[in-house]
Amino acid sequence: MVLDASELIGEFRELYGREPEGVWAAPGRVNLIGEYTDFNDGFVMPLALPHAARVAVARRTDGLLRLHSGDIADGVTELRVADLAPLAGGGWWTYPAGVVWALLDAGHGAVAGGADVHLRSTVPTGAGLSSSAALEVSVGLALTDLHQLPLTRPELALLCQRAENAFVGVPCGIMDQTASACCEAGHALHLDTRDLSRRQVPLDPGAQGLALLVVDTRVQHALGDGAYAERRAGCEEGARQLGVHRLRDVPHAELPLFLAKLDDERIRRYVRHIVTDNHRVTRAVACLDAGDLRGLGPILTEGHASLRDDLRVSCPELDLVVSSAVAAGALGARMTGGGFGGSAIVLAEADAVPAVASAITSAFSTEGHTPPRLFPATPSQGAHHLP
Repeated sequence: MVLDASELIGEFRELYGREPEGVWAAPGRVNLIGEYTDFNDGFVMPLALPHAARVAVARRTDGLLRLHSGDIADGVTELRVADLAPLAGGGWWTYPAGVVWALLDAGHGAVAGGADVHLRSTVPTGAGLSSSAALEVSVGLALTDLHQLPLTRPELALLCQRAENAFVGVPCGIMDQTASACCEAGHALHLDTRDLSRRQVPLDPGAQGLALLVVDTRVQHALGDGAYAERRAGCEEGARQLGVHRLRDVPHAELPLFLAKLDDERIRRYVRHIVTDNHRVTRAVACLDAGDLRGLGPILTEGHASLRDDLRVSCPELDLVVSSAVAAGALGARMTGGGFGGSAIVLAEADAVPAVASAITSAFSTEGHTPPRLFPATPSQGAHHLP
């Protein structure tokens, strides 16, 4: 269910007994190409989804932070802003609480008065579509606007990333928050995570008779379980052994020479994935700039093979999406997000979508998996205030 602003306002009024000062929305994202590259100073190319976290917010002056989710039946969480401290492993409320903590820690003392927050989100949780970043950015933008804080969208994204890293304890890169804060409708965001330079790349599959699909496997993943952190640490160790600041600095053309310097097979696989996926982002941008969206298909499938075989973050359900989609005529497909479950993205001719979707759902049924959820990946607007 998607609530409009008036419905969210009504729920806020019933919950807190007063009017909110506004409603803000921030989308989830799907990453077209470039996975695990963001914390390696590499390239990514996400797009914002229509699915979003929506928050109604009003400021307080007594130092209390009251948080409520209309999607979770656990009542109102009440905290004192002055007592906020990093708390890994907490509930959903740690994400907005972490944003308040990060803003305060960055010197934005206006947020010390607290706030009342009511949330509704249509971003599937555990699906690799950045439900946490959507929540962080929606709350962050609301507080930025209400307190007229001097923050640009990229700066807001960095503060939200810090909230997730330092407060919640998930070592995510900067892509998710930047996508939620900065994406534009009808575009993919080509982001250089080293200097945060970004370019909106036009992306309109329908104009070329194509469709992008998200396939949510419904296999829940949690990035705080250590697997993501282990890959990140392995990439950092690879950079150290190769004598570079980040794996971004390993030239694709010289990859075999660099791999020959590594004795650890696991580290070698991680390095190979990061360097080749950075190169895939560059190739993908070239395809979009040339108007050759169909040329993106093989790049997606290559990316999945690398995530599956080198980084080893796929799972049987994600592999099944890719293999069944391609066998049914899709131009390409790959897992997206942190892996170990979550979602895949599929590029197909628009008139082939029914057959591709049927092949995927039939394959899941044959293997005894929970039926997947499929929906269009429509490039949508980044975070914004709702009228």
